[in-house]
Amino acid sequence: MEIWDAYRADGSLAGCDLVRGEPIPPGLFHLVSEVLVRHTDGGYLLMQRDWRKEKYGGMFDATAGGSALKGETPLQAALRELREETGIIADGLTPLYVCRCRQSIYHGYLCVTGCGKSEVALQPGETIGYRWVSEPEFLRFVHSGACAGVRRERLAGYVATLEGLRPG
Repeated sequence: MEIWDAYRADGSLAGCDLVRGEPIPPGLFHLVSEVLVRHTDGGYLLMQRDWRKEKYGGMFDATAGGSALKGETPLQAALRELREETGIIADGLTPLYVCRCRQSIYHGYLCVTGCGKSEVALQPGETIGYRWVSEPEFLRFVHSGACAGVRRERLAGYVATLEGLRPG
């Protein structure tokens, strides 16, 4: 059984627990951390979700991530999810966004890594494949139907920054 801390809309602890799979009471939220991975050579990591995943099974995803467990900060959850889903161990992450959607508060981070590109590890039940793509391929992916619309919305600020920095 996975236990989460409950949060208020402003991100403060509500003082009670939530259980994964049970309805979240009105006015309460849980934390979700997401990590976009960029290699020091400028490429981006896309992870393929397991076909058995309830949402977006088999699709490639631009982030690794998941729900924060009870007692975890958003950063701790991001580092754990990154390690579990990709095998990448990061010392630190750069915050990209915080937003609310339905009953979740999303914290997005950027991980810049020099890891060996063939050293990405898959997590059984979560990920079944991966690929590294160039920045232009990443931008095409984010703008395509292959990238879930909700993820595209959360990455919009980061993507706009990339597009503003690219020669046009």
